[in-house]
Amino acid sequence: MLDPAQLGTLIVIGAVLVLLVATQLPADVVLVGGVVLLLVGGVLEPVDALAGLANPGVATIGALFVVARGLQETGAVDRVASSLLGRRSSLRVALARMILPVSAGSAFLNNTPIVAALLPGVSGWARRNGAPLSRLLLPLSYASILGGTCTLIGTSTNLVVHGLAVQAAATHPALVPPGMFTSTWVGLPLTLLGGAVLVALAPVLLPDRRPALSVDDDPREYTMELAVPPGSPLVGRTIAEADLRHLQHGFLAELVRGDKVLAAVGPEERLEAGDRLVFVGALESMVDLQRTRGLAPAVGSTFESPRGERQLVEAVVAPSNPLVGRTIRDGRFRDRYNAAVLAVARDGHRLTGKIGDMSLRPGDVLLLETRPEFLRTYRNRRDFHLVSGLRGASPGREARAPVALLLLALMVGAATFELLSMLEASLLAAGGMVATGCCSPAQARRSVDASVLLAIAAAFGLGKAMQLSGLDGVLADLLMSAGASGPLVALAATYLATAALTELITNNAAAVLAFPLALSLADRLGVSPQPFVIAVMIGASASFLTPIGYQTNLMVYGPGGYRFTDYLRIGWILSLLGLVLTLLIAPWVWPF
Repeated sequence: MLDPAQLGTLIVIGAVLVLLVATQLPADVVLVGGVVLLLVGGVLEPVDALAGLANPGVATIGALFVVARGLQETGAVDRVASSLLGRRSSLRVALARMILPVSAGSAFLNNTPIVAALLPGVSGWARRNGAPLSRLLLPLSYASILGGTCTLIGTSTNLVVHGLAVQAAATHPALVPPGMFTSTWVGLPLTLLGGAVLVALAPVLLPDRRPALSVDDDPREYTMELAVPPGSPLVGRTIAEADLRHLQHGFLAELVRGDKVLAAVGPEERLEAGDRLVFVGALESMVDLQRTRGLAPAVGSTFESPRGERQLVEAVVAPSNPLVGRTIRDGRFRDRYNAAVLAVARDGHRLTGKIGDMSLRPGDVLLLETRPEFLRTYRNRRDFHLVSGLRGASPGREARAPVALLLLALMVGAATFELLSMLEASLLAAGGMVATGCCSPAQARRSVDASVLLAIAAAFGLGKAMQLSGLDGVLADLLMSAGASGPLVALAATYLATAALTELITNNAAAVLAFPLALSLADRLGVSPQPFVIAVMIGASASFLTPIGYQTNLMVYGPGGYRFTDYLRIGWILSLLGLVLTLLIAPWVWPF
């Protein structure tokens, strides 16, 4: 029989679960609302309700958002991924080469920022190589989830469990908070075997779908002119070796070398410093090109502009624009708007000649590299129509990429060898990203997802209510009476309950709710709680069955053109693999 506090807690948590599953309400709003009800109902004291805000795990996750932003802005992750991806010879080889950098990167960065940083690069690489996006993007998400299980900082879920374990260690002396590579015992085999499953089965089980809006549906054809500057890594390489001959949705139209114009550029033509390359193609191809290492705005033209704080913007020339009828160069477009014209599209047709010599006409679509103030200044002015920024297309601070990678390595090393706590190491790395210019203070502030942090902090409050009311013990008794009488069966029940929760609600909330239940099960069986903590860490990360189970699954849902059932095709195999490996390895490494 439940007492009033236990019954009230059960009702509130049940209502929270229903709202998270059945409504579109934001997770942070629902979770905070549940904590408020428990606070008003007397189950929680104010210090307990707000304890999640002071948890080291929450602060660490916030700092890692800034670290990920610095890596994204410098192009460090994209550079590593591009070098490893290379050029595919088959879909399975492409998957293998993609899964390696994604899972390795996700082992040391929060999964959501790493997928956000890599998704444009992987999508662009798929376009250039003609690979089906629907057979790459879901494996991209799954690879990030798998890699995240390998280290403490690989996913915010592991950090949440670490924070809970630190708090619980005071009352559970046998509990040792997980370290940097504690979860590696299970996570690494899961990543290797799961990656093999993706390589073997994704080409067979995943359908070749197209997104609702595809680049093939875009009738605009841009003309872009880029140059090979002195010292470029492309100097001396052939067009084929630089992978510039044929783009998936564009092509190299001509090469200008001094006064000589090569209209039919052969694949064996070697690039020289000062070469100007004129490309024609869809918007996505143009965005990919301007991010290519070794290519730069053409010197002496409208492309000459600093790239530190700039972003890409699409703008349609209005009839009232004062430069209509004048060339881009003669109109001094760059000086007037503090923006460089990277590419021009006109009526879906190819334009000939240099960008600077093109006369502007009403309706021309310009791809601009400019500062963020351009959007605010000209969005409602008569010069342009339909001014819009391109998300994720901001040119990175490529020169600082080695600095960003060094800061990441120092953070991981300091935490691994316990020179600093994970919180201290991540805060110093985040500060270093800003101090060294890898990202600006404004970008650092925008990178921190306050809704995610607030949802995690509120979930801590719900977990605390389960402990204070004794509801965790009641639920543990129910599991015991349902057949979880032995430690191995109880361990399996813990994993399955956590994995089921993580498919319905946020993985962090699932971990917080399952953690006290796992400790109670271990206490009642009189066994070590360590294997149960590992089961919660792996089970909460096993979000393979639904697009709503994890943020990265949802991120690739639209771009990949997926249907809900597509996630079940491979997801059930990965979930089962996680259960089997947890049952085999956790009791062996951490005996009951």
